[in-house]
Parts: sequence; structure tokens; C-alpha cells
Amino acid sequence: MARVAPLEVTVLVRGETGSGKEIAARLIVALGRRTEAPFVAVNCAALPDTLVESELFGHARGSFSGATDARRGLFEEAHRGTLFLDEIGALPLAAQAKLLRVLEEHRVRRVGENRVTDVDVRVVAATSLDIEAAITRREFREDLYFRLSALELVVPPLRERVDDIPLLAAHFLERLEQKGGPRRTLSGEALALLTRYPFPGNVRELKHAVEQAAVFGDGDELGPTDFSSLWARSQMLPASDDGKAGRTALEDVTPEKLEEALKKTGGNRLEAASLLGISRSSLYRILRRMPASDLREQN
Repeated sequence: MARVAPLEVTVLVRGETGSGKEIAARLIVALGRRTEAPFVAVNCAALPDTLVESELFGHARGSFSGATDARRGLFEEAHRGTLFLDEIGALPLAAQAKLLRVLEEHRVRRVGENRVTDVDVRVVAATSLDIEAAITRREFREDLYFRLSALELVVPPLRERVDDIPLLAAHFLERLEQKGGPRRTLSGEALALLTRYPFPGNVRELKHAVEQAAVFGDGDELGPTDFSSLWARSQMLPASDDGKAGRTALEDVTPEKLEEALKKTGGNRLEAASLLGISRSSLYRILRRMPASDLREQN
């Protein structure tokens, strides 16, 4: 992102939903030449098909039913700045064609007008869509893809950036405190749980989990019990292809590790399973394999 930021070219950011694509776009702007200029963001998936062109390019008064006044589009709003087009794969094909022309000519024509307006806008687009598959299905224009992806960045999912989890969790706690929330820290056990959870919802899911734990937790230090919502969701997640539940292989869970986890959680088996990175059903299977004497000790 630091290398891309100074270049006045279009950027396409790809990544799963919630992985931080808009954060990447804002960082590109913050490190670039248009820091003080407007940053206009729009979620293309939220635009009604009938209003896409009006939103992006503006419209003249009376150009369609309800257009009681002339209106500037987002390209004009972002003049000399940056326009962030999130989920660009959701744009209808007709709007894609007009967007391609604007990117090539740097001029917009409002709906219902003949005159054109010059715009100086850097476009950063983002998508979680498999664009190559969409091109094959003729749902996304190949020429627009090549125009957008002059520089292409991929934001990895959070499960591939485990080292980021403690940093992000601390950041979210600090931000919540600045907004008037309680002051909280994370225990080592809580961090261990978070780094083993696969976070299918990526950074957004981590943020919600940390904020919920901070608001409803009782102590100054958050522990595994404060993340019960993650435990509930983890029971519905499929095991990974290598037979691991979360990040811990079942064969790695020794009686000693299980005993330690049960001690830390006061005998709570659901919490112990979360600490070990395995499902509750997997924990019960391990318990059934243990000698009866060991099992009585765990109880």
C-alpha cells in the first residue's frame, strides 16, 4: 500500500468481506498526494439499479421522475480527491460501460444533459467477487477489469494474519474507550482463544466480538468467558480439511493439556474446548478415550 499510494493510478483492492478493504483504501489515500482532498466512499451493492448512473454521474433537473433539482454525482463530489467504489462487482453492465468511459476520458456527463464536466479523481475500487468467474458468466466487463486493475492489491483474510489479531483487538478496545466505553484489557487466555478462532467474518467479526466482550464483561481484564458468542459460533463451523478443529489437531490434545485447560476454566468443558481450539463434541470424544481414573480427576 505504501508503494501504491504515491502513484496516480487506479487501484483494485480484492479480499473477502470484512477483511479491511476500505481501511486499505483509506491508508492508500493517507499515504498519497490527495490526503487533504475529499474521500468519497460508496457501496455499489447498495445502489438501486435505476439510480446508479444518477448517483455516480449526477443528473439534470427533470431528467427522470423525481428529479426536481439538478444534482452533482459522486465523481464531481470527489473532484481532486479519491472515489472509493466498494463492491464494484455489483454494478449493472450498463453502468459498467459508462464508468469505463469516465475512467478513460476523465469527464462525466450528467443524466439528461449534453454537456460534459472534467473531473480529476483517483478511483480505488474494491470487491469480494470472483471477478474472473463473473467475466466468464458475462456479468462483469473484462475491459473494465483491466482498466481498474492497473494496480491490484489482495487483502488476506484474518485467519491468514494471526499476528494481527492482538494488535487489532487492542486497537478496538482503545477506540471503544475513546468513545466513552469501559477500559478493558485482554488476558493471555482470551488472546489464545482469539488467535485459534478462524474468524469467517474477518476483521469486522473480531471488532464486534471485542466490543461486545468489553461492554458486557465485568472485570477489567477480559477472559475466555467473555467471548461466549464466539464459542457458540465455533460449534457451527466445519472442521478444516486436515482434520483440525480450529488451529489445534485433536491428536495434539494430550491429557495433560486437557487437564490444564479444565483447571484454567474451573472445570467448564465448553470453555476448555475453546481454549484448546477444538469443538465441544471433540472434547467429549477425548474424554471418552481417557481412563476412568483420569476422567474422575477432571470432574
